[in-house]
Amino acid sequence: MLDVLNIALPEIAEEEIDIGLIEKFFAELPDKIFRLGIRVLLAIIVFLVGTRIIKIVRKMVKKSLLRGNAEQGVIQFLDSFIKAALYIILVLFIASGFGVDAASVVALLGSAGVAIGLAIQGSLSNLAGGVLILLLKPFKVGDYIKEDTNGNEGTVEEIQLFYTRLATPENKIIILPNGNLANSSLTNVTFAPDRRLDIKVGISYKADIRKAKDVLMEVLKKDAFIVKEKEQIVYVDELADSSVILGIRCWFKNEDYWEGKWRITENVKYALDENAIEIPYPQMDVHVDNLG
Repeated sequence: MLDVLNIALPEIAEEEIDIGLIEKFFAELPDKIFRLGIRVLLAIIVFLVGTRIIKIVRKMVKKSLLRGNAEQGVIQFLDSFIKAALYIILVLFIASGFGVDAASVVALLGSAGVAIGLAIQGSLSNLAGGVLILLLKPFKVGDYIKEDTNGNEGTVEEIQLFYTRLATPENKIIILPNGNLANSSLTNVTFAPDRRLDIKVGISYKADIRKAKDVLMEVLKKDAFIVKEKEQIVYVDELADSSVILGIRCWFKNEDYWEGKWRITENVKYALDENAIEIPYPQMDVHVDNLG
């Protein structure tokens, strides 16, 4: 009988302990939920206040850089870097409010540096490319560039931390990785203030070449937007199959280049027509021998 009691009592005690723990858990649950809710609410408030502070800091840095006459590309790049760094600090600060040790996170990231570096080597390459672009200055915001590898071209609108954004003449946006731009050849069309215009036009073999050259030179002299201090020339470029190819060369300011090209091309046609100088169609002479 005693043995039966000795066995039954511990089992009853264990059941009472389990029930007690469950009751205690449910009794403390509302308080835990309340405290967690307070932490979440504070985290949201800290995040909203932090984002506002980040915007103010970025605005102050931009104003300081503008007062220092920094290039637009440098301003955009530093703004992207400061934004990323401050948001990382803000997230670590909020995480510490939930009991996450920021020092432990940093130590963990440091120990996993090699693996992280391999995983984001493309992004690191783009970051390094952005730094090189700002230091070496192959182009700046506002320049028109042609990327030789894939043939992308457009006006540089923004140089960010990892990418450069181009706007094409058709108003399309091209996003190019900074790493690719730094490691490949490109053409900066608007690097110099002036740009040379070359136009070629064919005239008939029956036409007077000297007269045609004088007519085309007169077109150049009448155009007010041509840079008069630079070379203006009309020359014979080629004796082609169906025509004599004349070359026209002059210079425009970058901002006047495209309108100048279209205007000169149109005026060349008018001038040749007014002076009865033929622009021949491609043709082929066929001679048939009578063998009969």
